[in-house]
Amino acid sequence: MTQPLLRIGTRRSRLALAQSGMMQRAIGRALGVPEAEIETLVPLVEIVTTGDRIQDRRLLEVGGKALFTKEIEEALLDGRVDVAVHSMKDVPAEQPPGLAIAAVPEREDPRDAFISDHYVTFADLPQGARFGTASLRRQAQALALRPDLNIEMLRGNVDTRLKRLRDGDFDAILLACSGLNRLGLGEVIRQRLPLDAFLPAPGQGALALQTREGDVNAAWTRALNHAPTALAVAAERGAMAALEGSCRTAIGAYAHITDGRLHLSTEMLSPNGAGRWTRSGDIAADADHAAARALGLDLGGQIQAVAGDQKIAL
Repeated sequence: MTQPLLRIGTRRSRLALAQSGMMQRAIGRALGVPEAEIETLVPLVEIVTTGDRIQDRRLLEVGGKALFTKEIEEALLDGRVDVAVHSMKDVPAEQPPGLAIAAVPEREDPRDAFISDHYVTFADLPQGARFGTASLRRQAQALALRPDLNIEMLRGNVDTRLKRLRDGDFDAILLACSGLNRLGLGEVIRQRLPLDAFLPAPGQGALALQTREGDVNAAWTRALNHAPTALAVAAERGAMAALEGSCRTAIGAYAHITDGRLHLSTEMLSPNGAGRWTRSGDIAADADHAAARALGLDLGGQIQAVAGDQKIAL
């Protein structure tokens, strides 16, 4: 039996499998594998994570976003898989010893999507509307604009969340535009929320290809890395590190390249949206990842100095 060239660790949700399937084809092509043999020689290995199993509580109550990556990282470290495909926004600020982000493919739409069966825009929501989200960031940003909203907990995969909206549990929900686009569900989006009001989670819309440290400079990782996206994500994750980004802290960050400069905006909010601290800055677009991360650390540090600890109490 033919031995796989490279095994891809992935979560089992429909979105995770769609994203990993995209990367499976891209990796296979980068390795020179014939299309008909990619699924055999570059197989997907499905792994159920703790974050997938726990659906009735917010992540901040049970250990944070690392619950979506821990089991897959263990499979990488013990050699059961050779690369992991993660949504970048689920990847904790620091990598476990022995692992690294080897490539960041080109980013999808980073914005949040407003979805409702009855209202066209976020501004159209009536007084006291039921707003479904499990994201502390989205909660805080929504309340900063509309403190009258009733925030109700919504966990689960994309299909589960859309079904609960259709069933009438909520007046509106927010999801990532990127995930909906990758699933072919862009038609459910009523409004792509503006970045100035709803700054996305650090890394939102980007994927992370994680490997063992010794595989970081493999030819296929260089082929799949999109340098502008990787640079922007390095800046955003620097801000996340400075702001102690976790599911217990409401933070946003977004970087993009315009006119030869890398522009970064980052913010932290109090959980109820009453406090909001934002900083922006830029560096040359030909800077390295260390400089981009340093920009994020600096701007995040400025916010931390004035805002203090805004973690939600458990």
